Amino acid sequence: MTSPITHHAPKHAALAQVRVGSAPDSWGVWFPDDPRQVHWSRFLDEIAEAGYEWLELGPYGYLPTDPAALAAELGQRGLKMSAGTVGGALHRAEEYAGVREEALRVAGLAAAAGASYLVFLPAMYRDLMTGASLEPAELDADGWKRLTGSVEELARTVCGEHGVRLLLHPHADSHVETQAQTERFLSDTDPALVGLCLDTGHIAYRRGDNAELLRRFPERVEYVHFKQVDPVVLDEVERENLPFAEAVTRGAVCEPPKGVPSLESLADGLAGLAPDVFVIVEQDMYPCPPDQPLPIATRTCGYLRGSGLGSAARRAGRG
Repeated sequence: MTSPITHHAPKHAALAQVRVGSAPDSWGVWFPDDPRQVHWSRFLDEIAEAGYEWLELGPYGYLPTDPAALAAELGQRGLKMSAGTVGGALHRAEEYAGVREEALRVAGLAAAAGASYLVFLPAMYRDLMTGASLEPAELDADGWKRLTGSVEELARTVCGEHGVRLLLHPHADSHVETQAQTERFLSDTDPALVGLCLDTGHIAYRRGDNAELLRRFPERVEYVHFKQVDPVVLDEVERENLPFAEAVTRGAVCEPPKGVPSLESLADGLAGLAPDVFVIVEQDMYPCPPDQPLPIATRTCGYLRGSGLGSAARRAGRG
């Protein structure tokens, strides 16, 4: 079930420099290895065929982890890497060493492929698949302080060792999921160390206002995951208290421009960011039939280009 929202964003000259891409998420990839996911070589072939030049690394181990092999696979398809992604429970002191090790591994591979960013996802307080409660949804004062302090320390580490910038990614069913929690995180962390990956779908999933975040924090929004949610399905998710994976299966994350937030509502805010900001499409579809992603990705890329995003960069061959 999808909502009937079909507005295109108006042309805006500043959006022409945006670097547009997509991610393994949009091909139903959530895990390094899963029989229900397309093979990595098909993903790379199809993301290029869809019209994108930029992509994210995805779960570590899905794409080749040898830097030379990864560079060769990207190069022969004209693809470029925007960011790596890592997650973890940094509100728990005993988890820091393990998250740090994984983050350095991901950051090293992403940086070797030319990426400038590492996107960090806070741990989920519910089981992704079952929805079972793992811990309280709200951190106490000590847990919040450990989270913000550890994120800053991790940011120093990955920047110092691999030259990549850490970005916090709000996520449904995590300890930074709402607009208020996102604003609190920005208030409690050093902008010199940590930026924000604004995932429009996750903010909308928790009924936040993406346009307001763009308007109030343009200096912190350094990277955007463009994602839309179906408000009708979202009503079902909230009514039934569904876990995120089940919400995705029901179609909560939908093909643009059928959901919210509309690109039109974000255009002014996006235009106020750095001119070459990344806008990476993430349409969660795990699991999905192998032939489903490419047509959607092709239509979505055309929709973004037709709305003015990345048109100048595309003509110049820069993504």
